[in-house]
Amino acid sequence: MKKIKIYSLVALLFAGFTFVSCDDSADELSGGAALGGELVVKKELIGYVVGNGLTTNYVNELSIFQGNEKVQTVDVYKTFTTKNSSGVEVISNKVLLRTLSTSATEQREVISFGVNFTDLAANLSIGGVALPASDVALKIGDYWTLTYVSHLNNGRTHQSAISTKVAVGTRFSGTYKCVDAAYYRIGVFYYDEAAWPEKTIIEAVDATTYKVTGYLGVFTNHPDWYFTIVNDVISIPLTYGGSPQLGNGQPFISCASNPTDMSLVNCGSSNVVIRDDVTGKDKLKMSYGYYTAGSGPRTFYQVMEKIVD
Repeated sequence: MKKIKIYSLVALLFAGFTFVSCDDSADELSGGAALGGELVVKKELIGYVVGNGLTTNYVNELSIFQGNEKVQTVDVYKTFTTKNSSGVEVISNKVLLRTLSTSATEQREVISFGVNFTDLAANLSIGGVALPASDVALKIGDYWTLTYVSHLNNGRTHQSAISTKVAVGTRFSGTYKCVDAAYYRIGVFYYDEAAWPEKTIIEAVDATTYKVTGYLGVFTNHPDWYFTIVNDVISIPLTYGGSPQLGNGQPFISCASNPTDMSLVNCGSSNVVIRDDVTGKDKLKMSYGYYTAGSGPRTFYQVMEKIVD
């Protein structure tokens, strides 16, 4: 019986290998990575800062990996999303923003492109009403979505699975990396910054409120959680929108609410913003945690540095 199972497994593996070898179809989700023509989007979030100027460029990068299939051009499309008076999201028409050309000769090619408010707003409308000519009417939480369509030398096209969100926010919204950190479980040190994700996205919800998407310290696939910045002081509320904030399903704790439990995570010098007006690499020093009933506290210290070009 064991031999039959082994022979069957080998046969299945051989059949799978034969199928892959004979199939010329491209991978639609990865941009045809199997045959070349793969497109990688550097930034999935760009923070648009109201008041920075209508001609200020916000730069993104596309890395293109050529193979038998070669990307010749990339169409960048845009839409705009806002909320109506009822708080329901409404989306504009979809318009071609720009077509980027490649050399189609280099195995790896990097294309940079910049967009400003005028570029982003042109020819977009919601309910037949054009976007305003100035960004003063934008609300924090509004955003553009950029999508990418590759045109290959064999006439095929690929819609990239990755898009870019250009989110209307404040100075402190953007993509961050962790440069210093510590995680303690019931008073025992477990992880430092090496275990934190390479990138963490922080979005502005309003003029003072921010949300962290996808991560809680070292933990991935975590629901959004929220904090505020007022006069460069960071506060992490235990409730948001009338509901408790939860870490891994357990109630948040803070330096103010549970000072003894938070004694290892630098509460005395944390929860502040360190501005960098030269390079733009602002830092957010944060201490927070959650408490598991019947077990004890899980506490975090992290210094998040904004990633800039």
